[in-house]
Amino acid sequence: MKSYIAVDIGASSGRLMLGQQKRGQLTLKEVHRFSNGFAMKDGHDRWDVDHLIHEIFKGLEKVKKMGIKDVELGIDTWAVDYVLVGENGHKLEDPISYRDKRTHNAIQQLTSDLPKEYIYEKTGIQFQDFNTLYQLYKENHDLLAKTDKIMMMPDYLGYVLTGNAVTEITNASTTQMLNLRVGLFDKDLLGKVNVSQDQFPRLVESGSVLGNVSHKWHTQYDIPEVEVVTVATHDTASAVVGTPGEGDRWAFLSSGTWSLLGTELNVPENGLQAFHENYTNEWGAYGTYRFLKNIMGLWVAQCVRHELGDQYSFGELADLAQQVRPFQQFIDINDERFTNPENMIKELQDYCRETKQTIPETPGELFQAIYSNLSLFYANELNKLDRILGYHIDTLNIVGGGSNVALMNKLTSTLANIKVVAGPSEATAVGNIMVQMITSDEVENIGAGRRLIETSFDLKRYLPETNKYGDILKEYQRFLTNKSKEMV
Repeated sequence: MKSYIAVDIGASSGRLMLGQQKRGQLTLKEVHRFSNGFAMKDGHDRWDVDHLIHEIFKGLEKVKKMGIKDVELGIDTWAVDYVLVGENGHKLEDPISYRDKRTHNAIQQLTSDLPKEYIYEKTGIQFQDFNTLYQLYKENHDLLAKTDKIMMMPDYLGYVLTGNAVTEITNASTTQMLNLRVGLFDKDLLGKVNVSQDQFPRLVESGSVLGNVSHKWHTQYDIPEVEVVTVATHDTASAVVGTPGEGDRWAFLSSGTWSLLGTELNVPENGLQAFHENYTNEWGAYGTYRFLKNIMGLWVAQCVRHELGDQYSFGELADLAQQVRPFQQFIDINDERFTNPENMIKELQDYCRETKQTIPETPGELFQAIYSNLSLFYANELNKLDRILGYHIDTLNIVGGGSNVALMNKLTSTLANIKVVAGPSEATAVGNIMVQMITSDEVENIGAGRRLIETSFDLKRYLPETNKYGDILKEYQRFLTNKSKEMV
């Protein structure tokens, strides 16, 4: 029985998950969990990447204490952030977080002489201030001049473990610098941000073997023999691999700190309609594209829970929200003001005050406002997705932490008039492990992997309740349209 470790690191925490196939079922066990977060240092919000490396080895020590002597390991993290590495092979400084304010107005500045349509036609990637393209545009030029290699976050972690440097495509595509047709970094865009293609390690596909953990780490930590596989290193790419894919025409919602809503395509969709709706074509595992919209997600709920003193569990907050009537206010949950405010509760209340709507005060009211407006946003985006693709999506597969929020999933099913399949909640770790299993020939291909996922996990299904909320979605759409007009 082979053992696989998924190192899955998000913006607020990371964990090592052990995966094994037992009697035709994929089993998961959390071995180690640790905190993550950015902090202000040298004038910027930065990640403590050395802390992440240390925690990976702490987790591997626990694996060995379980009696496991050999493991495969894959690493996935969030997208767009990078580490600058000097000629001596060491990082030049701690990496800056995508939530840092340095990229404010960077899109407007860079696109003043390089039209958005031109960039989108080349890359198919949606415009977001924190994309790597705009981070590098704002990067310290003196620091870039000293940089030998630019490594995406999971690629850097793999490099530290093995000494081997690559650029995995699913994360690299989120930089908004890969050319859809050429399959390489685009020289025009690199030139705009003062970097060259040889500053990036070679591009590799998901499922490439990176190498064994370097001997020096065995002298510092008591760990098993570890072979590192470069999986789908963008956490959303791993989550999509870990999605059952139920339905003839299915969409996915990877629901965590961010919500990523879209579908899996074999050919990118970068036409004018997709451009105007700001949909993205991120590269996926095994020759696919993740055609999706990036939505603020449960970050808002996480912040509010923390500001309430962490005295409630998410389950308790969902129960409180159930007691509150939904749709008492409309909130554009994707408004930039919710990206990293000093106080999320105040920001939500100020938004409602400014738009002359009911102000949520209690924990239940706040969480009902968040969940009901996320559901409205999802339903609205599913309508757009249907129009862009030219056919109706019949099933929404919700994975990640949000798959456990029954209230939100029921609302989404009814508002979008769509079947919802919720689970697995650990889809990112599952997808990470599935790529390792395919690479090691324990699973034949992605189709067989998804069938294994569907039979291994308890999936919950929701059907829409007809005519329950009247024209509430149309009212929400009018609200968004009017708000957009006011901003012009």
